[in-house]
Amino acid sequence: MIRSVADRVLDDLIFPARSNVLLTTLQIYQLTMTPELETFIRALSRMLCWSGSFYPQPLGNWERKSTLGLSIDLCAINPLGFVSYAIYTSAFLYSPVIRSQYAVRHPASIEPTVRFNDFAFAAHAVVLSSIVYTHFWPSIWGFYVGSSQRISRSMALIWWACVLAPVVVVGIVLSQSPDGGYDASSWAWIDVIYSFSYIKLLVTIVKYMPQVYLNYKHKSTSGWKIGTCLFDMAGGVLSMAQLVLDASLQGDWSGITGNPVKLLLGNVSIFFDAIFCIQHYLLYRKSSGPKETPEPSEQTPLLVEQGNAETRV
Repeated sequence: MIRSVADRVLDDLIFPARSNVLLTTLQIYQLTMTPELETFIRALSRMLCWSGSFYPQPLGNWERKSTLGLSIDLCAINPLGFVSYAIYTSAFLYSPVIRSQYAVRHPASIEPTVRFNDFAFAAHAVVLSSIVYTHFWPSIWGFYVGSSQRISRSMALIWWACVLAPVVVVGIVLSQSPDGGYDASSWAWIDVIYSFSYIKLLVTIVKYMPQVYLNYKHKSTSGWKIGTCLFDMAGGVLSMAQLVLDASLQGDWSGITGNPVKLLLGNVSIFFDAIFCIQHYLLYRKSSGPKETPEPSEQTPLLVEQGNAETRV
């Protein structure tokens, strides 16, 4: 202990400049790192991580000139989820009606925890996820698409249910609200916007299932880029941290329940990313790729009938 203290004293005497630089850096950090700046940095980091997760897959498809090993169900429903999330975030950011109704329902924390970076991420995600889906159209990109890579009936049913759900909620609001949806204490327009958030949550839950099964079926993660999962997992962790920090700064933890989609999206993403990492790094790390398998039948289990793509040599 004495030697350690002596060494540090001698070190400061011999290298005073280094010691002063470290002290100055800490002082600057203490003066500039306000809670608001910290939450901004976390939000920016989360957006960059989640946005970065959209690039490994299209780049991988381009490199292979093929979509084999990638679930078309995932790619077909993914844009719908992000369109819903873009509608949800833009409404909470720019709609006076939605913001006022949120304030009525959350009087202790009248400011929504949705941030501009949430909307920017959603808009970016709509573009990138749509591009990946078009990779299954050989007429556009010329990529090889397996003959069995078709959207499953179960996923098509979920897709249409998600499209029709907000229409149903609009009908409920118009029929149940005493003033056409403006009274926040009853069915209101904010409930329509919340329906878009739950669509995004449902899409996030179901979209990964076909890919998990496809990897299991082939005993391989070939065609599915693990970089997507690593970026996504980092974004999920930072999303949770940002949500908690925002609620803490506002002094009202109901801000977390007032933004359920962000809370649950982070948890769901981390859960599936962990599964993909286990498949890639532990279960199938020595596998060379998907094997040639028969065409799927209509009796294939829910969300998994696609994925038995033929391998081209």
